[in-house]
Amino acid sequence: MSEPEYYIGLMSGTSMDGVDAVLVDFSHGYPQLVSAHTEEIPGHLLRGLQRLCQPSTDEINRLGRLDRSMGLLFAKAVNQLLTHASVSPSQVIAIGSHGQTVRHMPNLEMGFTLQIGDPNTIAVETGIDVIADFRRKDIALGGQGAPLVPAFHQQIFAKPDTRRVILNIGGIANITYLPGDSNKVIGFDTGPGNNLIDAFIQQVQELPFDKDGEWADSGNSNPDLLKQLLSHSYFSLAYPKSTGRELFNQAWLEQQLSEFSHLDQEDIQSTLLDLTCQSIANDVNKLSATGELYVCGGGALNKALMRRLALLVPGYKVATTTDIGIDPKWVEGFAFAWLAMRYHRQLPANLPAVTGASREAVLGGRYSAK
Repeated sequence: MSEPEYYIGLMSGTSMDGVDAVLVDFSHGYPQLVSAHTEEIPGHLLRGLQRLCQPSTDEINRLGRLDRSMGLLFAKAVNQLLTHASVSPSQVIAIGSHGQTVRHMPNLEMGFTLQIGDPNTIAVETGIDVIADFRRKDIALGGQGAPLVPAFHQQIFAKPDTRRVILNIGGIANITYLPGDSNKVIGFDTGPGNNLIDAFIQQVQELPFDKDGEWADSGNSNPDLLKQLLSHSYFSLAYPKSTGRELFNQAWLEQQLSEFSHLDQEDIQSTLLDLTCQSIANDVNKLSATGELYVCGGGALNKALMRRLALLVPGYKVATTTDIGIDPKWVEGFAFAWLAMRYHRQLPANLPAVTGASREAVLGGRYSAK
């Protein structure tokens, strides 16, 4: 029996709802989930991250402190995962850490993206080599540095002669179009995922998220507000494109709602959910009128979202990635374990057609635990 090839993937997305740690075995050709764990982001750290996502004073000091704090949190997630799995650090080849994005500005004259969660701290605290900083090589090659998961989706989920869309709904939503031909894979961010619906219910009801979309379902969407939200220039941009909290955030939302203060709050929530569904559906239907749509990320657990989305893409079979082998909650963590494996084997991991980079490249850098 072959020795296991263990890698760990660490993911904390734009929704900032926790750090996912996933232990994956690559020794069988097809990656196998061994164990998974989510580490909650403590309140004080979450508030610090949210503040850092908005330009303000004393940023560099706060960035430095939060970089180390997130490194410690990522390490804690790894150590908890290994305890649950009864696997020792010496058995793990490497950790692939995405980091926490605090700025994503690929379209400036000098584009950049910035993730924190010091990989040196993770390596020291876990005793395992860390591979991190996956996005900046792609940006150096003229790409968006995002989305990176389509290359993983292509390897794991593509099926010859079958049109599949893999839709990841985190804070931001992104899609990978797998037309059954690996040379024609397309991927990009469609726009808001959970971030606006989460932000609004947090502001109004002090709840972390709208469970199953029940609050949105209690309201009626406002067509005028929806039309205004969908008029954002991002939705008409051609891909490659990527976005984040820099565009779609609470300040933008408050600006959009200024002429709609007469609306009931549940009607606003319903409209925000429709914004997510409509912007995704518009892009999916443009790629192909028919196919299979598999959803992963936190949005896959929102029943109202899944129901509304299915109505907007009538030519598609809509399901979660459970149907094709991976629990929707762990797909992104899986992807960063895969990216660590690609780096270790010195294999390229970006898709230039997706990110806009000038060529394929080995992504990331290695931070030794020694």
